Amino acid sequence: MQVRLLRASDLERTTELLRQLGYHMSLSEVASRIANVTASDAHYAAVAVAGEKLLGLVHVFERPALERPCQAVVQSLVVDEGARKTGVGRELMIAAEAWARLRGLQHLVLHTRIDRDHARAFYERLGYQRAATAHLMSKPLGTKPT
Repeated sequence: MQVRLLRASDLERTTELLRQLGYHMSLSEVASRIANVTASDAHYAAVAVAGEKLLGLVHVFERPALERPCQAVVQSLVVDEGARKTGVGRELMIAAEAWARLRGLQHLVLHTRIDRDHARAFYERLGYQRAATAHLMSKPLGTKPT
């Protein structure tokens, strides 16, 4: 298995992996997002491959902030259902951490849904600790304030 940068040619497999994570999008939407992420040097998107088979992906970005030092944020990590518990996720996280270190970042943070006990246990095995429990608030732009 090797970890390499995400490519536009990974579109179909990336779309399937994102569906496994619970995000259902069209190929054209995923293609646009891949293009946006891979065009920015503040983002790192990589895939784990064995032979010709794409087994998982990770997306990390650099987040500057006013109230804390700049951090690396894992936006998404997904391993194909058939390849889980084989070390793929660990290798992708090692690559994400290496990218963050190369950028001089000292912290890598991530969010996982409260109902994903298996994901939280995975991250804890890698040395991550729960820092907070939060509510995610969202509002589509274009709506008027109430």
